[in-house]
Amino acid sequence: METITVTPNDNLQHILDNITVPTTIYMKKGTYRTKLDVRCDNVKIIGEDRETSRITYADYAKKPHADGREYNTFRTYTLCITGNNVTLENLTVENSNTAPEKVGQCVALSVNAPRFLAKNVGLVSTQDTLFTAPFPDDLVIRYSGLTDDPTYYDGFIPREQLYMEGNSVQIYEKCKISGTVDFIFGGAEAYFYDCDIISLGDRRNCGYVAAPSHSLKQERGYAFIGCRFTDSGAEKDTIYLARPWRDFGKCDFIDCTLEGHIAPALYDKWNDTYRDKTARFAHCNLTGRDIAPVAWSKELSRSDADNIIKAFKARKKSFNER
Repeated sequence: METITVTPNDNLQHILDNITVPTTIYMKKGTYRTKLDVRCDNVKIIGEDRETSRITYADYAKKPHADGREYNTFRTYTLCITGNNVTLENLTVENSNTAPEKVGQCVALSVNAPRFLAKNVGLVSTQDTLFTAPFPDDLVIRYSGLTDDPTYYDGFIPREQLYMEGNSVQIYEKCKISGTVDFIFGGAEAYFYDCDIISLGDRRNCGYVAAPSHSLKQERGYAFIGCRFTDSGAEKDTIYLARPWRDFGKCDFIDCTLEGHIAPALYDKWNDTYRDKTARFAHCNLTGRDIAPVAWSKELSRSDADNIIKAFKARKKSFNER
């Protein structure tokens, strides 16, 4: 495997665009002020230190784009992954905007690939910090401009980001992810293991951690295993673990600890919808505060929870063997 060492003075996008073989990029400590697209396969990007090897940018949803439209959620990312078998380790990806109630969504990391791994990575933003593709089908149609409706956006999002056939499997291990509203969202089969999930303060005084959009055909959705849900300015009882971005969104919370900012009901149905009829939200062994989960959620048996953990371990093993 080829190795490249970079500093904040290097043109990291140029380096990534010219990778043709499996490569490890070592990032020296420093702040890399750039918006990046990783389109190449079989790349590892490893920072010298999670807190000080930092990729940061500041796009936001209400920002005017060169095409005359607003950026919208999905063009605000700091780092976008479309290459397959990409690993991030020991670094932080940040969208530095801090007022989503004014500027809209601010994505830090967007992952649009079949296989992705993050280890000891910090993901820092406010609203919509982490997007885990695939897109919901209705958004693929909308942003592709596949109809004659002029309100649909032809070419709004590059095809390599928008189209991703099949499932995406993503693993986030020992990561630190912060945000306010829907800050982990999308339709990937994604495992969050031994992570710190941090809810920030928000002037709207209400927040949501996960906003899944899984298809009913997907057996596995989001699984949070052994994670710590902590607050950093969020008010008591104001944060929900999840709300379904689309019908059939799936989240499992297993062996996690909760602080007092998490609402006892745990889950919300998403505004004026009937997604409480279709959402697949479940939990097992949540500690740290008293809970009174909504009636439409499910308490997993220990056996069912262990099967999800087993699925995670199998996925992790396959990643290690690649």
